[in-house]
Amino acid sequence: MKQVNEVEQRQQHTTTTTTFVMETTNNGHETMISDQQQLMSHSSATNGSRLSSKTSGLHLSFVGNANESVGSAFCKQCQIGHENCTFHHDLELDHKPPTREALLPDMARSYRLLLGGLGENPDRQGLIKTPERAAKAMLFFTKGYDQSLEDVLNGAVFDEDHDEMVVVKDIEMFSMCEHHLVPFYGKVSIGYLPCNKILGLSKLARIVEIFSRRLQVQERLTKQIAVAVTQAVQPAGVAVVVEGVHMCMVMRGVQKINSKTVTSTMLGVFRDDPKTREEFLNLVNSK
Repeated sequence: MKQVNEVEQRQQHTTTTTTFVMETTNNGHETMISDQQQLMSHSSATNGSRLSSKTSGLHLSFVGNANESVGSAFCKQCQIGHENCTFHHDLELDHKPPTREALLPDMARSYRLLLGGLGENPDRQGLIKTPERAAKAMLFFTKGYDQSLEDVLNGAVFDEDHDEMVVVKDIEMFSMCEHHLVPFYGKVSIGYLPCNKILGLSKLARIVEIFSRRLQVQERLTKQIAVAVTQAVQPAGVAVVVEGVHMCMVMRGVQKINSKTVTSTMLGVFRDDPKTREEFLNLVNSK
């Protein structure tokens, strides 16, 4: 009986650590080889153990006991973005960073607390599902955080011998004021002078979506759109005009329901050449 207890005790103190070795095959692809070793630990099984391994600049830490899966690994490269993590991207392990949808439970709890703070009863019929609905709505309002310029362009940049002005105007825009978390909305007009490269027209509207679907101020939004178009096609110049109605001025504060805010950003030839700028503004203001 004593020997059996000793065996059981040793099994409880056994931890599993996994080391990875990077091998480069003839075709240049890197593969990982795992070597699991059963290590005897004199510490409590509940404390677990830690093994760190540096392989080709990738720092992995494994924490836990023998009953824990490799999925408990933490990759420090995740701090600079999932797309830059070779370990995640290539091996498709289960310890990927959480998606924004994974934030829904915490966000819903926060909205529930907010309802209670307002003196409402979160459990009454009309409000039972409101926290979850509000959390999903906020994720949609801020979906631009999940998008990048490269993803949106999707290769829709074309070589074309065209150097005359291109204007897409009155693009609908919806955004969220970062100061009060209430909407502002309006329209965006974009013009650019190509340098032998043109952009798919719908991509201009999608660029607006990237930056408007975030917590914003209109001044920064205008500049971000202009800079993104510049990065996309390197034109001779970019002009952006945004006209917005801010609910933080309509529903609260000064409550001026007819006020509109107009911002503009002029880059390149649109800033340097008054005639080019005037042509753009005339096209934008024409009916």
